[in-house]
Amino acid sequence: MRKLMIAGLIAATLAPAMASAQNQDYRDNRRDVRQEQRQYDRQEQRQYDRGARPGVGREDWRDYRGRHPEIYRGARYVGPRGYAYRPVSVGYQFQPSYYDRRYWIDASRYRLPIVGGNERWVRYDRDVVRIDLRSGRVLQVYGGFFY
Repeated sequence: MRKLMIAGLIAATLAPAMASAQNQDYRDNRRDVRQEQRQYDRQEQRQYDRGARPGVGREDWRDYRGRHPEIYRGARYVGPRGYAYRPVSVGYQFQPSYYDRRYWIDASRYRLPIVGGNERWVRYDRDVVRIDLRSGRVLQVYGGFFY
């Protein structure tokens, strides 16, 4: 009888410990899965931000420009009245005449990342800039884009 009682006590103390270890393994596995999912989501977001939309097969514009230089030799740039070229960087604010509809360029033709909403790719002399149409702020610059 004494042996049965001791065996019962041992079983009663070991069973929760084993269940606790299984629960810990389960929590670790769930944490690992969530961490891998977040890492995958960040990688997808970086690709999306660079313009590599899933299923579109967008190339890097520099490689494409090397193979198709004739596309990047556009007509001479004629800026708005009083235009004088100054290099710009992210955060610079253009006057509305600099990002008028006549300066918009087709992103798919030049293999640029697709933008939407109130953003547009705009030609600024030999450069291409991504503009927020509401504020006129420069969001991205590709200097020396056109020949």
